[in-house]
Amino acid sequence: MLDNYSGATRVHFIVGDPIAQVKSPFGVTQAFEQAGRDAICVPAHVRTAELRQWLDGVSKSHNVDGIIVTVPHKFDCYALCASASPRAEFLKTVNTMRRNADGSWYGDMFDGLGYVEAMRAKGCQPEGKKALLVGAGGAGSAIAHALVMAGVSELAIHDPDLTRRDTLIQRLASLNQAHVRAGSADPTGMDIALNATPIGMKASDPTPIDLNGIHAGMFVGCVITAPAVPPLIEAARAKGCATMTGADMFARVRDLMVNFLIGN
Repeated sequence: MLDNYSGATRVHFIVGDPIAQVKSPFGVTQAFEQAGRDAICVPAHVRTAELRQWLDGVSKSHNVDGIIVTVPHKFDCYALCASASPRAEFLKTVNTMRRNADGSWYGDMFDGLGYVEAMRAKGCQPEGKKALLVGAGGAGSAIAHALVMAGVSELAIHDPDLTRRDTLIQRLASLNQAHVRAGSADPTGMDIALNATPIGMKASDPTPIDLNGIHAGMFVGCVITAPAVPPLIEAARAKGCATMTGADMFARVRDLMVNFLIGN
């Protein structure tokens, strides 16, 4: 792995703002090694105003094969891709980019698929369930789409950015797969309650989902990886809920991203 890399090692970046909290570089590099690839993943702290310029520079490095995208760049990176998967085209967001033959970028989005896979592994089958999702950003949009495609009967979406929330609701409703509506932070009456925002990373953050509406038997999930057990998950476990953390999600998403990056 890192003790053996050389000038022949293929380079992949993970780009975000901030980036210090991201644990992906080590795990992705491990996954490359396990797949028999001489490749590493390197963090890049890039602000939104500098993203296009950064990507232009990175694209001139012929040993750079891929880019993993994290907050807040998932929508912006979609716009910088020359082509994308049907899933990414629908969502207008990407979390992984790989080179086309001409050196341009092809994007896909695996946050939703990985999240639903992780939910199933934790014993939560979404079919026929009522779900609340807090957050309509890049990860939230992908998770919402995956939940609808997995067969939830109802999906309530809460986001303070009402334009972003309503745009996502309209897009998902057009699939005619589930009842999709605006929700609130109150999960009362839901079977599943998920946080897809960064709220909870700071000790001073409020709880993204109203704890008074959480009850035993509800499945509660969060995308946050730091802290390892966010306050929301800690509180849900105290109420007897089955839960899922960001680390559970990342393990599934990582495998999907790596397979995409190495062309499987």
